[in-house]
Amino acid sequence: MRIRLGYVAVSLKLPKVTSSSQLTFARYSKMVSDDKKINELKRVTRSNMQDLYKILLYNAENDIHFYRITSRLIPLATHPEVTNWRFRTYFKIELKRIGNLVKEHNMRVDTHPDHFNVLNSLREEVVEKTKYELLFHNNLFEDMNYSEGKMIIHIGSGQEGKEKSVERFINNFNTLPTKVSSRIILENDDKLFTAREIINVCKKINIPMVLDIHHHFCNSGCEDIEDIIPDFLNSWEGRNLPPKIHISSPKEGGKDRKHADYIYPNDFINFIEKYSQFDNDLDVMIEAKQKDLALFKLVNDVKQLKPDWKWIDNTTLQI
Repeated sequence: MRIRLGYVAVSLKLPKVTSSSQLTFARYSKMVSDDKKINELKRVTRSNMQDLYKILLYNAENDIHFYRITSRLIPLATHPEVTNWRFRTYFKIELKRIGNLVKEHNMRVDTHPDHFNVLNSLREEVVEKTKYELLFHNNLFEDMNYSEGKMIIHIGSGQEGKEKSVERFINNFNTLPTKVSSRIILENDDKLFTAREIINVCKKINIPMVLDIHHHFCNSGCEDIEDIIPDFLNSWEGRNLPPKIHISSPKEGGKDRKHADYIYPNDFINFIEKYSQFDNDLDVMIEAKQKDLALFKLVNDVKQLKPDWKWIDNTTLQI
């Protein structure tokens, strides 16, 4: 059983490197000509692309095989009032280069569209905006020529009750193009939809689930996580990728939903000890404020607490 650790978007070990630089619509709107607007969009995006490549190289050099690409890679990519922004044409070569690097080093990369994407919203304009955003993420993977790219979303709104909310989600999900829906992974949340409820939806629409163990702790539905794992694993049966979880620790302890700077090592160890009985590979996305620093601190903490556990490289555990 191999367990790979990954992190989200920003490498804090790389000074002044970010793939999330932005051009706000307010600043964009104040520019006096279309040429200046497009040139500034190109400048910011080019910087993001270059820095993403640096981050991925850093990941390869440090045996980090799992990584989440920022949703802010291309500023104003889906803004409805920015209609002449042909970033797929302008950055075709850069995106292919990024995809080649990912594939060369056998990395797993995914995205997590922002929280304002609500596929089951009661407002039709929000649903359509969400579909457009999901298509953007799909196109990003297509332009990278990366077939394994996935995007993680939540069910979303609970308006009109959970039953109707799930029904709306499924109905809207079924209207997505296959190329988009086949990339979606559904995550349990920390307030509304429990892991068991997410599993039930995943079964109905035949997609995998990402199990967020912090969210489960905050919103478990009184079900032990060990009872969730078999169905979580079944949702990944026949897929090309290992199952994945998200791990974070509560900032203030207890059931605080905010993420701590680092991972409490016993949170990780306790889960892995329960999971190990199922003898299945696993990818673990660390959602901590200190990003890759939290990843390497967790590795060092686990090495001290579990010296008998075997590490086959800087971030991969074999049990």
